[in-house]
Amino acid sequence: MQPQLYNLTQEILRTDVSGMPLEWIDYRDAVRLYHTEQVAYTCGTRLYRLLGGTNARSGLQTVVEVNSIIATIGHTHNPGNLRHDYTPPLNNQTLFKRDAHLCMYCGQRFPSSLLSRDHIRPLSQGGLDLWTNVVTACRRCNNLKASKTPEQAGLQLIAVPFKPTYAEYIYLKGRRVLADQMEYLLAHFPRSSPLHARLKLQC
Repeated sequence: MQPQLYNLTQEILRTDVSGMPLEWIDYRDAVRLYHTEQVAYTCGTRLYRLLGGTNARSGLQTVVEVNSIIATIGHTHNPGNLRHDYTPPLNNQTLFKRDAHLCMYCGQRFPSSLLSRDHIRPLSQGGLDLWTNVVTACRRCNNLKASKTPEQAGLQLIAVPFKPTYAEYIYLKGRRVLADQMEYLLAHFPRSSPLHARLKLQC
């Protein structure tokens, strides 16, 4: 099949039939879902118009149109729905995106290469590697803090760290989130989510 519209690297947001965000998939996975008739409905903009082979009976060429958001049927096993205590995996990429690439001590924005994961309560003092105990820090602030708590180092956090919900985590994992996908995901964020304010800062 030959792609027509967007760059093939653009990811598609897959949801369950009730509309809950599940994961990001590429165009190949999306076409597979269409082919196996697992797509219940679509939302958002059309990303791709993919042309396949010719139908032997009708003589018509197969066409699959893929939208930016597709809802699928069947068992989803969404951990965000099944478990209220679900904790998303923690890594630097999603942590930095959660904190809008801001150092949570000096408040300045930096590229990922100049950021680090800081443990508010240091591991050496019994702190854990958890979403609620880590923040994004620039190298200078992290070196200044060293193996101390913010209070011991004379530093102050500009925001309280938080554990993302499953929908928030899906956003954090997205490499390039389109406007319609972002609007859809925002509708599934808690009203109290700090991401609402942080996303406005990036606009």
